[in-house]
Amino acid sequence: MTPIRLFCILIILITISIPAQSGDPLIIGRLKYGGGGDWYANPGSLQNLSGFINNKTDLNIRTEPQIVDIDSPDLFKVHFLHMTGHGNVFFNEEQVRRLRFYFENGGFLHADDNYGLDQSFRRELKKVFPDKELVELPFTHPIYHQVFPFPDGLPKVHEHDGKPPQGFGIFHDGRLVVFYTYECDLGNGWEDEEVYGNPEEIRTAALQMGTNIFYYHVNPAVYP
Repeated sequence: MTPIRLFCILIILITISIPAQSGDPLIIGRLKYGGGGDWYANPGSLQNLSGFINNKTDLNIRTEPQIVDIDSPDLFKVHFLHMTGHGNVFFNEEQVRRLRFYFENGGFLHADDNYGLDQSFRRELKKVFPDKELVELPFTHPIYHQVFPFPDGLPKVHEHDGKPPQGFGIFHDGRLVVFYTYECDLGNGWEDEEVYGNPEEIRTAALQMGTNIFYYHVNPAVYP
């Protein structure tokens, strides 16, 4: 390995392991993926979530989320990635390598099925982690008991197929690196009320659960 390449890797490792207590606002990144799926769905959701987290916790989140292309250096500048959509997801070979590196060195992804994402997301995630399986998290997992308690797991925002909402995870070295919300549609609950007409209690529950997900990743030692 050349000295220049080693230096670049060290900079990346330092960047994605910056503690939450640093002075700069934390950034939520919206993952832009290939394959034709609408990665841009629920355009106002992350801005609303950021504002809610700032109001309800001691965290400092930049209100405007950042669009993150997998091929861009920006991938290694955000601690928390969010992806959603209804259609197909595809990661090429280089993107698989970059995502694996990101996850193995401090990165985190929340994937939210906006109905229709499930099959292709599971397929592409298997390319990133061929040696791991998505496992359903028990309701006792700390992610459900951060700032807001969810003793029965994820809230149900939209009915879709009428199945119960489920939260799945991928773990690396004992750390949750991917959290996948299925049959839940949290992102729809983060949108403004007039977009989907969700009642206030549903929107509040969705924002509270989103806060738990972000807070758990940023401060995992607070609630082990």
